[in-house]
Amino acid sequence: MSKVKTAFFCSNCGYESAKWLGKCPSCGNWNTFVEEVIHKDNSQKENSWSDYNDKNKTIKTIALHAITSIEQERIITGDAELNRVLGGGIVPGSLVLVAGEPGIGKSTLFLQDALQLNNITTLYISGEESEQQIKLRADRLKIRNENFYLLTETSTQTIFQEIKKLKPQLVIVDSIQTIQSPYIDSSPGSISQIRESAAEFQRFAKETNTPVFLIGHITKDGTIAGPKVLEHIVDTVLQFEGDRHYAYRILRTLKNRFGGTAELGIYEMNSDGMRGVNNPSDILITQKEDQLSGIAIAATLEGMRPLLIEVQALVTQSVYGTPQRTVSGFDLRRLQLLLAVLEKRGGFHFGVKDVFLNIAGGLKVEDPSIDLAVLCALLSSYEDRPLPYHTCFAGEVGLSGEIRAVNRIEQRVAEAEKLGFEKIVVSKYNQKGLSKQQFNIEIITMGRVEEVYQYLF
Repeated sequence: MSKVKTAFFCSNCGYESAKWLGKCPSCGNWNTFVEEVIHKDNSQKENSWSDYNDKNKTIKTIALHAITSIEQERIITGDAELNRVLGGGIVPGSLVLVAGEPGIGKSTLFLQDALQLNNITTLYISGEESEQQIKLRADRLKIRNENFYLLTETSTQTIFQEIKKLKPQLVIVDSIQTIQSPYIDSSPGSISQIRESAAEFQRFAKETNTPVFLIGHITKDGTIAGPKVLEHIVDTVLQFEGDRHYAYRILRTLKNRFGGTAELGIYEMNSDGMRGVNNPSDILITQKEDQLSGIAIAATLEGMRPLLIEVQALVTQSVYGTPQRTVSGFDLRRLQLLLAVLEKRGGFHFGVKDVFLNIAGGLKVEDPSIDLAVLCALLSSYEDRPLPYHTCFAGEVGLSGEIRAVNRIEQRVAEAEKLGFEKIVVSKYNQKGLSKQQFNIEIITMGRVEEVYQYLF
């Protein structure tokens, strides 16, 4: 009887060690090592994909200048939002990791997208649900596709045998945490299993030029479950997020070797599946009959897409002695910075006030151009006076109270004009690259926070 071989793996980065270590030498984290049973059998491990495309590819060293550049022909899906976040469609041979909370709609979205691809053979591998469960979901989506195949299996050996028979043009794995390689003895979902299974799918994708989507789970901290090496292996990492209490979901690019990393797609979840939202600004701005204080509209950018979003602020007298600072969808430290600017440069006593800030629609915004709208919403609530109707804001606020220029101002102004806004307040330092004649919207330029206050109140 052979001796059971174990090794210790860092749960953060996947570093392998023969003994337990308190601190990981690779990533520097403490108490992250876990013991796992391993059994490596390399004799039968190599999957040969030479017969898959009927091309016997010989490996040889080649000079860079001898390689001819070919424009990658992408697979264009029926989902415009997915095409956008992937950088223009699915790249053949790419490995894409999609992560999100349980029940957020990952399986529904990719089942729906796969069913819409009528012209290519798709294999959907499920390790979590039975054929009947997936059939029920497909019936609810009301999409028929004769080229869609289903496999409920967790062993990579069986999966690759079926792949060789079917020769699909797209593979979706739901989820990578349930897949088990026979060459590793540890249980599914462990660090070594996830790493080995992902490496096998990577080898398959690159050698056969077949795109593979790996659906993954996230931990309670919001990070992708499994070793960090999983994110290094794949070409693209997409995060699917949203609040369960809202109907809207956001597909965000965290890493993309074939496009930009700041793109996002917005979906609305309904009984028929996921519907892409073409004009998110319409849904992110509340339609109000009465003018209310503490509300400002920000002209922001997410990737290449301009968005107009609603910023809501509430400033009240502090009752419990220690003022509260509560935010939703915005950075708390950034809010404290803006409050300090208002206190120092404007003389407003926010130190004795409770401040609550919310970005409407469940969005999380990192664009610094939202600063000016946050500041105006805070002042509006502080004075209890509504801001002028049909006015929006785009500007970053510096520590000395100056309003700094933001990038791609024309796109922001054009989006505000398209949605019927009459005025947009921007930094005076944006004037150089802005032609006021080409827009029908009134562009108001300001240099300092004090000027904005005098103009609004």
